[in-house]
Formats: sequence, C-alpha cells, structure tokens
Amino acid sequence: MILLRTPDDMLAWSKSRQASGKSCGFVPTMGALHDGHMALMRIAREQCDVVVVSIFVNPTQFNQPADFETYPRPESEDLAVCKACGVDAVFMPTAELMYPNGYATMVLPEGVADSMEGASRPGHFAGVATIVTKLFNCVAPDRAYFGEKDFQQLAVVKQLVRDLNLGVHVIPVSTVRDHDGLALSSRNARLSEKERVAAGMLPTILTEAQAMARDGHQSSDVVTHVSTRLRDVAYSRVDYVTIVDGDSLATVDTPGTKSVLAIAVWVGDVRLIDNVSLLGEPLL
Repeated sequence: MILLRTPDDMLAWSKSRQASGKSCGFVPTMGALHDGHMALMRIAREQCDVVVVSIFVNPTQFNQPADFETYPRPESEDLAVCKACGVDAVFMPTAELMYPNGYATMVLPEGVADSMEGASRPGHFAGVATIVTKLFNCVAPDRAYFGEKDFQQLAVVKQLVRDLNLGVHVIPVSTVRDHDGLALSSRNARLSEKERVAAGMLPTILTEAQAMARDGHQSSDVVTHVSTRLRDVAYSRVDYVTIVDGDSLATVDTPGTKSVLAIAVWVGDVRLIDNVSLLGEPLL
C-alpha cells in the first residue's frame, strides 16, 4: 500500500494506473474509519483492479469550527484499516495543499442540495461538491463508493457527476449499523456512555415510522410522531424530520414506494443523521 500526500503525487500515480489499463475504485473518507467504511472498501476491492481511499477532513464542509477541530483523526489506525482491507493507495493531503493561498473556486450545487442538510448547514454542500470534484480530478476513478447513511450527499454527488460530466460511476452502499441498529458514524465515538444509550433509540423510532407508513398514515402524521418521539430521547434536540421522494428529494404528502424519511438530531453535542425507506424492510 502506497501513501500519497500531495495532489501532484496522487495525480501522477493515477495517470500511471490509467496507462496500465487497470480499473479504479475510490472511497472518499474523512478518516476515523469504521465498519461502514470497510464495507465500501471491500465492495470496491471486489469490483475493481485497484482501490484508492482518501482521508481528508475537509474544512469547507464544516459549519461549526468546534466540530472541525474535534473531528477524530487517528491516522495510524486508519492506515492499518486500509491496509487490512487490501487498499492499494491512500491519498492523505493537508488542507494547505488542497486549498492553497489564493484558492477562490467553489462548486455550488442546487436542487437536491437545497433542503435538509443544505438548509440546516448553509455552505455545507458547496464544500462537499468542491472537494469531491477535486478528489475525482486527482484520483480519476472509474467507480466511487458512498454510504446511503449520507442519503442527501449521495444525491448531490450523483447530480454533480451528471451535471459536470465527470464520468464516474457512483455506487451506493447500504448503511452499516451497530448491534442496536444505530447507523455507524465517526461522530458516534464522541457520544458519552449515556448519550450512546439514548442514541440507540433512533433506529427504533425509524422502525415505528415504517410501521405507520405501511398502515397508510400520511406523511404529516409520521413526521409528527417521529418528531415527538425524538424530542423525548434523552439529551436530544431535533434539527429536522422530513419525508421526501428518493429521487428528487421533494417532500411528499403520502408515502410511496420511493419515499424516504430523513432525520437530523443532536444527542448532546453530537449531530447524528439517519434515513430509512418507509416501505422497505424494517431496521430491527
């Protein structure tokens, strides 16, 4: 496994790989790797000749400086995970190299980026779209793998690839969950023991929403129930609860086969997001 620290080195490695005719699978991450990331790497390993993982805590997608500063960065552990998963190259640049003095260009997505995370975190998806574009240009992957936990981010990346003709096949991978159904996230490590127990209620609430949708309840009823239940969770503050069409991300009045319930909630000082297909398989 090779470790590449600069965009120029990554691009040179990519050009050499392209010349050899090998297909490339790419897993972009911000580090603090867990089983969810490992699932992406394993699928990339199965489907591609070489696998590249980027580890970069991207400052432009953080709305709160404290969140950026406290984001975990266990470099040696992350590299060990990559090696164990058979990764061929790890791209780990610094913010100074990705955004050098004088950097003044951003990618500004609209449409699917406007609601939910886009409304709650102004500028977030501009940071996401910009760094994904830059990473795709450096790595030149054939396929890129993204987890469905970040449901809206996945939609934004698909739109980005389509609108800018980036030529990358975006592969969604199912959310990996802990023993109690909580979606795995690097931020989970920041939960206290009591907060982690409280967060374990989230998948149960999502399953209740699925049951209501299958029983024919309207979206407004489901949203009201979920919002109330989330507010009853210890240490919690609700950011948003919404039901949207899985393709357009437009809100829907009546849950259908493509409807997705998306939530964002603070548990203590940790912001967690999750989503569930309302007429899909129960979480638990």
